Amino acid sequence: MESYSQKPARSANPNRTLVIMAKAPRLGMVKTRLGSSLPSLAVTQLYRCLLEDTIALAKSLKGVEVAVMCPESDKSELELFLGDSVWVVAQKGEGLAAGLVSVFAKFTAAGPQHVIAFNSDSPHLAPSILDSAFQALAERDLVIGPTHDGGYYLVGAKAAYPTLFENDGLGTNSALDRLLARAEELELSSSLTETFYDIDVAEDLIRLAPELALAPARAPRTAAWLAEWGQVLRQVHRPKGEQ
Repeated sequence: MESYSQKPARSANPNRTLVIMAKAPRLGMVKTRLGSSLPSLAVTQLYRCLLEDTIALAKSLKGVEVAVMCPESDKSELELFLGDSVWVVAQKGEGLAAGLVSVFAKFTAAGPQHVIAFNSDSPHLAPSILDSAFQALAERDLVIGPTHDGGYYLVGAKAAYPTLFENDGLGTNSALDRLLARAEELELSSSLTETFYDIDVAEDLIRLAPELALAPARAPRTAAWLAEWGQVLRQVHRPKGEQ
């Protein structure tokens, strides 16, 4: 039976681990909200690009170990897709909340750790924001990266809190508020990073396209995908009245 500590031990030099929450890039199973705008194959290709660019972003951080957490049924396929570039770990239980619980149970079990769970669709995030998130854990129990739509793109902690993600409305516009309320109930101090956006719907990609056109090195695989499919997105989502 796994045990959880409410008061993590302090260390002057804790290990830092960034865990990317991912799925196997299966047709029709990833980024499904984009399915009304793009062919399923294109959406699956996009997810592959986002995931690979996110891993590259994670690996650009100094002094940070990188791993991927995924549903148990996806582990073999992700290992095949990613090769030996990163450690792939199967979560316990189903759903994203169970995956987040698994991240902190797994990666804080060995002693003083600063662990951040990060989504797989924000490769355009500045590395400095991830660095600042790890720095925040030196002073706070939790660090959270809010999204503009009321969710969050990262959450970090130094210990496992099994009830932290219960009934938090993951995937809804109340996810952040529920997480903060749960943290307050558990008497955990928290810090927020810069508010950002991840890639969920076509409008997010339309927003991202000009950013990566100016700086494709931020997420080169995603930038190349947008160079191919960006025009299709703009045509599908052209404002009414435009010719």
